Amino acid sequence: MFPSRNTMIPIVCLFIFLQTINYIYNVKTKGNQPLEEFSSSNLYKHSSTDKNNSTYNNTRKFPPLSSDSKLSVFFGTSFSASANFTKPDPSIYKSYPNCSFSLSNNDSASYRVSINKNIQSFNTIEHRYEKDLYPGGHFFPKTCRPKQRLAVIICYRNRESHLKLFLNHIHAFLQQQQLDYTIFVVNQHGQEQFNRAALFDVGFLEAIKLYSFDCFIFHDVDLLPEDLRNVYKCGKQPKHMSVAVDTFKYKLPYPTLFGGVTAISLTDFINANGYATIYWGWGGEDDDMYQRVNRTLRKSIARYPTVIARYQMICSHNHVSAEANPSRDIILRSNYDHKKDGLNSIKYVLHKLTFYRLFTLINVTLTEESLNEISKRMNIKFPKKTTTMKMRVLPRKSA
Repeated sequence: MFPSRNTMIPIVCLFIFLQTINYIYNVKTKGNQPLEEFSSSNLYKHSSTDKNNSTYNNTRKFPPLSSDSKLSVFFGTSFSASANFTKPDPSIYKSYPNCSFSLSNNDSASYRVSINKNIQSFNTIEHRYEKDLYPGGHFFPKTCRPKQRLAVIICYRNRESHLKLFLNHIHAFLQQQQLDYTIFVVNQHGQEQFNRAALFDVGFLEAIKLYSFDCFIFHDVDLLPEDLRNVYKCGKQPKHMSVAVDTFKYKLPYPTLFGGVTAISLTDFINANGYATIYWGWGGEDDDMYQRVNRTLRKSIARYPTVIARYQMICSHNHVSAEANPSRDIILRSNYDHKKDGLNSIKYVLHKLTFYRLFTLINVTLTEESLNEISKRMNIKFPKKTTTMKMRVLPRKSA
């Protein structure tokens, strides 16, 4: 006979409770696994973020490293085992006016910012900003409400001098624009070839677990903005921020360039399936993202004028060229299906999250695919002996 109704109700409630506990456990412990599907409708299924408040405790178990392996450690700056990405008291916060960075002055010189290229210690930089920064490199204005929550994601490997210059510059720049922002440094550990695009995807996936970001700036560590009118925010179209770089004589090298510094909204990045993960070595991933914006999102790129979107590139301090990807042009011209590669295919091992005062460090190892594996998975045909094909010649940057 079937159990009575009074008996079934407690059983059903217990089952739902156990399922809920299991779901929460999977979200918190399996966030670094490749996703079968990623869309705006299930965004927070992969995130432990509450849309208003989030406190992240660094209690996740990370895979051990071999005895001869070392993760990047930045000495001279304080860090925390947890980060509280909490806004001010909502009852007070709602009374604040919207933040509005004034652009009324027509004098370009008044918006230009000086760039200090003297390398300072992390401790010195931290002392300059510690009054206003929360752990993890998180900042929000205390007198107004920003319209967006910004994640600045840096791809990184062995560039400490550049990182010091960048942090010393970017915190002051973004705070003057009255932004709610967090700096993420995604460090690629291990011996695999550098993969700039995959690191951006990792930064996105880990960032949304901490806070309800709605705008993402993907930023090279060696580019420093020169003009405050170049506001770090997202719009209806993906935006190319670094239009005019000093090494290119402050001119856009070619009209489809979408590298250096880019701004993409949360919805657009998800719908584009993030960056490609199949570009190992230098080159190709930024042009690939342009194709995703143009073909997948069916949108055009927005840009500020060259008199505003100005950057200086750090070309000193062991700034060497990375090895070019010989197959990049073949992949770009293959017209492969963007749904097969990106956020829903990224594979990585998350070793550690460290919440430094100046930034959040994400230490990962990427799983490198061979050309044969890429060929089979993406249905891209490579010559038996792949050689570098002639393409635009631009100054290369190291990992």
